[in-house]
Amino acid sequence: MKKCFVLVLLVMLLNAVSSGAAPNAVILATTTSTQDSGLLDVLIPAFEKESGYQVKTISVGSGQAMKMGEKGEADVLLVHSPDAEKKFMADGFGTGRRLVMHNDFVIVGPASDPAKIKESVSAVEALKRIAASGSLFASRGDNSGTHAKEKTLWKGAGINPEREKWYQQTGLGMGQTLNVAAEKKGYALTDRATFLALKKNLGMTILAEGDSRLLNIYHVIEINPVKWPKVNARGGRAFADFMVSGKCQEAIGRFGISTYGAPLFFPDAGRNPASLGL
Repeated sequence: MKKCFVLVLLVMLLNAVSSGAAPNAVILATTTSTQDSGLLDVLIPAFEKESGYQVKTISVGSGQAMKMGEKGEADVLLVHSPDAEKKFMADGFGTGRRLVMHNDFVIVGPASDPAKIKESVSAVEALKRIAASGSLFASRGDNSGTHAKEKTLWKGAGINPEREKWYQQTGLGMGQTLNVAAEKKGYALTDRATFLALKKNLGMTILAEGDSRLLNIYHVIEINPVKWPKVNARGGRAFADFMVSGKCQEAIGRFGISTYGAPLFFPDAGRNPASLGL
């Protein structure tokens, strides 16, 4: 009887190891903006303390985060590429998608502003000025939410920049792309939070902002365990619930005020998506 118990225990242990099971671990695939801005440094410890789960954060572009979700390589996503998210849900990879927060994109560049984009009345006009002047524009080029927004704006401007010498795709995250733009005294599209968090080391300034097209909206998405039985669906749901909870939403609304005098993100849980143009 004792040998049988030991054998069963050994089989269970081997199965757990082979499946990579870790019931108290949650794999979060999210954008570089939530990491680079420092927001996750505030939210994740609070979630871990409250829930008992341990979060493994993988910070990539929204497109890559959703690719991970499609392969069952994450338990939950925090992303900001609404059109791609809708397709992700329509294809059955997610079981729930909830509005969390927003901030905005801005176009930044050197204070000398060689393309004179500060005089633009819209983001599209700003890009047209950059193209006309031949000034360097650094693009993430990584299918992130920021890159998706940028491509939409270029399309609105009637410009395909990809074969132009002044257009440089870095294939890097937001912080690194800003470093490239700063080093070469070029322009870049960035979320405001990441820029403000890194601004002191960049020598760049915000030159185009306030256009309604520059709204940057984040959702939390739980991965479908029917497609991927090994995902930690319970942990993913716990994280998603936390992100829309009153406590977390308050923390999001406070983040950045002490350092920048204004919040870097605006909480939206429970808000009518139509009010954000969704």
